[in-house]
Amino acid sequence: MKKSIGRLVSILYRKNQIYLNAALKPLDITAAELPILLHLYNFNHVSQEELSTYLMIDKAATARGVQSLIKKGYIKKEKDPNDRRAYQVYLTESAIAIKHKIYEKLDAWTQYLTEGLDDRSVAIMFDVLDAMVRKVEATDLKEIGRTI
Repeated sequence: MKKSIGRLVSILYRKNQIYLNAALKPLDITAAELPILLHLYNFNHVSQEELSTYLMIDKAATARGVQSLIKKGYIKKEKDPNDRRAYQVYLTESAIAIKHKIYEKLDAWTQYLTEGLDDRSVAIMFDVLDAMVRKVEATDLKEIGRTI
């Protein structure tokens, strides 16, 4: 049987979700909510639509994640002063206070996955994964799916 990149990535993704749900449980954050926080750590005060676009998830999923994080006290949202139909989302002090704990858990997972690999192999792996991500982000995957 031929090796499948999709299968391997899928296994890593599922195991990553399991790890994150366990590791972040003391902070009351789920793996599904984490990407929202991570994006806000880099770009505070973004619209929900920007979140959906960046995270490549539908608006309903974004709204659910935002609502959950609001209930937990990690983010707030306000009407956009420039567009009264849109909301701006931003971090609370509670979210800022746990940022280092979240990044520690993410770093620990990366360390676990790369344990026993030499630095050159890890660098090559990241370069290859980055190249794959750039390729799929620049491609109309629906069209490719119909033609390949």
